[in-house]
Amino acid sequence: MNLSRRKMIGLMGGGVVVAATASAGGFLATRRPTRALAPWADAGAYTEPRMKALSYALLAPNPHNRQPWVAELRGSEMLVIHRDKTLNLPATDPYDRQLTVGMGCFLELLRMAAAEDGYDLQTELFPLGEDGPVATAYFAKGGTPDPLFAHVFERHTNRKAYEDVPVSAEAQAVLANYATIKSEKAEVAALRALTWAAMDVELTTQHVWMESVDLMRFGKAEIEANPDGISLSGPFLESLMQVGMLSREDQADQTSSSFKQGRDLIRNEMNATPAYAVITSPGNSRVDQIRAGYEWIRLQLAATRLGLSMQPVSQALQEYPEMAEHYSAVHEMLAGPGETVQMLARLGYGPQIDPSPRWPLETRVTNA
Repeated sequence: MNLSRRKMIGLMGGGVVVAATASAGGFLATRRPTRALAPWADAGAYTEPRMKALSYALLAPNPHNRQPWVAELRGSEMLVIHRDKTLNLPATDPYDRQLTVGMGCFLELLRMAAAEDGYDLQTELFPLGEDGPVATAYFAKGGTPDPLFAHVFERHTNRKAYEDVPVSAEAQAVLANYATIKSEKAEVAALRALTWAAMDVELTTQHVWMESVDLMRFGKAEIEANPDGISLSGPFLESLMQVGMLSREDQADQTSSSFKQGRDLIRNEMNATPAYAVITSPGNSRVDQIRAGYEWIRLQLAATRLGLSMQPVSQALQEYPEMAEHYSAVHEMLAGPGETVQMLARLGYGPQIDPSPRWPLETRVTNA
């Protein structure tokens, strides 16, 4: 059964209110995956200092919502932070760069949470080399609370269309402390074209796109069972699922009307972008990548404090062969000699959205 492009965009974007059938109305009203969102409500509800800090850190942004962190508790003051390599993204992130940036976000949020609780986090990165733990961290009394920490619960990655409103000069000046902001008309036009072209490569390169399709969680039941990956939920999307207009099979089939309409929706949302934020590093070592994660989470928290939304559009930064042309173009456009572009993001004023699902803290801790 086909759905018109106009109606599909309205349903998937949430811009049109459609009534579910009377028999399904009660069912659709309960489609919020409450158990998978519980870690947002549980953050800070622990008395043990390391568990308390970890309960905030697991809210960090990360590629494909893989949540690859594992924390090992040792003694009474130490944490060993690992990255679960069974959660790698070999198609879109063959060198684990993006996953390492995500670990940097986790570590910085861990540090901020510890400081808020009166602890100074003493961290050593890759103490046994790059093939070992990502970090060790010791909790010592001290720490200076960070004003950005107040916005942890409001920070969400917003993939919706942004308002046709320029990002204010005042906001750009604040965010320039964390990233390079691109807002000139010609720059924005060039980045819109490049980021969409790169996204289209990801969408239409079958083996790459299937990595995302395999990680899609269709509806509340799948999300509650696996609160990671790419969540598709809510009454609008589940209405489509119920009548067979949204399925994993259709998303895997690039000739299906569902795939094509979804592709059009993504393009329209990406084009509704008034500015971009860029984070570069002097090299591309694992430490550079971790530090880019520190910068990214702080940038996003600062943007949140200013009422701004952000979404990574880092497809052009991915290092698989089909993306090579766009990888070169984005570095020519945004990087200095020897630099690596670690993060590229849309920036603007977006609608309110729900948080992303998370695994419970206890599933990410050993020796607790």
